[in-house]
Amino acid sequence: MFCLRNILRAFVLLIGMTSAVLAEPYEEALPKLASDRYADTDAAIGAIARSGRPLALGIVEALRDGRLLSGEGQVIIRRPSGELIDAATGQAWTGSSGDLKPVRINNRVRRAIEAALGSLTLLSPDARTRLQAAQAVFRSRDAAALPTLDTAIAQESDLHVRDALESARAAIILTMPDALPDQSLAAIATLHGRGDQEALVLLSGLPSGMSSEVAAAARKAADGIRTRLAVFGALQNVWYGISLGSVLLLAAIGLAITFGTMGVINMAHGEMVMLGAYTTFVVQELIRTHAPGLFGVSLLVALPLAFVVAGAVGVLIERTVIRFLYGRPLETLLATWGISLILQQGVRTIFGPTNREVGTPAWMSGALEIGAMSLTYNRIAIVVFAFSVFATLLLVLRYTSLGLYVRAVTQNRRMAGSMGIRTSRIDALAFGLGSGMAGIAGVALSQIDNVSPNLGQSYIIDSFMVVVFGGVGNLWGTLVGAMTLGTANKLLEPYAGAVLGKIILLIAIILFIQRRPRGLFALRGRAVEA
Repeated sequence: MFCLRNILRAFVLLIGMTSAVLAEPYEEALPKLASDRYADTDAAIGAIARSGRPLALGIVEALRDGRLLSGEGQVIIRRPSGELIDAATGQAWTGSSGDLKPVRINNRVRRAIEAALGSLTLLSPDARTRLQAAQAVFRSRDAAALPTLDTAIAQESDLHVRDALESARAAIILTMPDALPDQSLAAIATLHGRGDQEALVLLSGLPSGMSSEVAAAARKAADGIRTRLAVFGALQNVWYGISLGSVLLLAAIGLAITFGTMGVINMAHGEMVMLGAYTTFVVQELIRTHAPGLFGVSLLVALPLAFVVAGAVGVLIERTVIRFLYGRPLETLLATWGISLILQQGVRTIFGPTNREVGTPAWMSGALEIGAMSLTYNRIAIVVFAFSVFATLLLVLRYTSLGLYVRAVTQNRRMAGSMGIRTSRIDALAFGLGSGMAGIAGVALSQIDNVSPNLGQSYIIDSFMVVVFGGVGNLWGTLVGAMTLGTANKLLEPYAGAVLGKIILLIAIILFIQRRPRGLFALRGRAVEA
């Protein structure tokens, strides 16, 4: 019995000593947070993170957010609700808050905060929190987090999070001069598998003193990552080109109808795009005000409305101005340019000259990661939408009576009139259809560009280039022209810059049109041939 009592007493004493050992660094670290020396704050953060105390995470988060206060040698946490908590006891603070001031931080302390948050949340039950913690440790490369990382890796079941944890561990090992060669080689292999720019930076900046074997492996891995990034960079530029081509296709497809059918140089076509974008803005404002739960389908509601609004304005312009100027292209150019100025000023008067915010629904937010490529969901949606609009317009022109009449008027206006087709009515409907297509383009462009009175001016010149290059009035030519110009533009930008790249493309189109005045896909018909 005596032995058992002594054993129990020794056990209790051991627990008390252990608690004292764990408590002592925490208690000693807290006053250092109130110090004016950033080195003391840095050291205190590490000690608090290693203490295992329940308040440790709250203290570090409060310091990051500017909610950690100090005064009279005490440290106080101000919660987001405004409640004050004593960091030493976890109890509500009852003292005067007038003498408290925020704990100061600098870039060095911010890095320590990031490392501490990573260590404290590596074992969180939430997978997203663990992933963010692993990424924070990867950036901070704090060697103190290595034991926690090993524990987290051993029990991690999510493959994506496990890869991030192993990358963080590899980053720490490569910054340790005393790491064993086998550990360094394994870390190099892990970072080579990661294969991104951050891994390349780590492999290219190894500390001195590494063995020749490790240095050679790091150089080989870095070369492999550079090759991989170059390939993915080229693919990324091609994707950007397809994305830009889709935008140009949406902006130019309506112009291909009006320009090809009536030969009207419509300088107000860009304002039809602008009207579609502002229709989207109005729809979203009404939904935000009256039915917030429907915001996810706001773009689907805006699409038909934008088509109707822009199409109606297009029909009005054709009936009141354009129909009196057929056969006089210079007059139509000047008239539609004046109309574009009127529409811009009208929008400025109603909505103001500043940019308007058009939100992105949740299903269009985020990005799809493929290797080193990032495909944003809103761009993917625009590409799919552009091709869907193109296919729908092809079906309309091919299998409806309106499409038949439009094609007949485009190929030979006088013969179509002599066959009983009311060409003036077809002109109005075609102009309305082309303007409606521009309105639909405005809905898509509102997701990737600023909605302002000048929105259409950014695309009118490019739209004419696409139509002329592809072949006036030919939808397939418009598609090929948009994709060709968009891709060529994005492939030239890394080497020539945005402005010089556009100049090179413009010169190339001028030289091409001199050889093929009718574009890539010229329309056929007796009137055209004549």
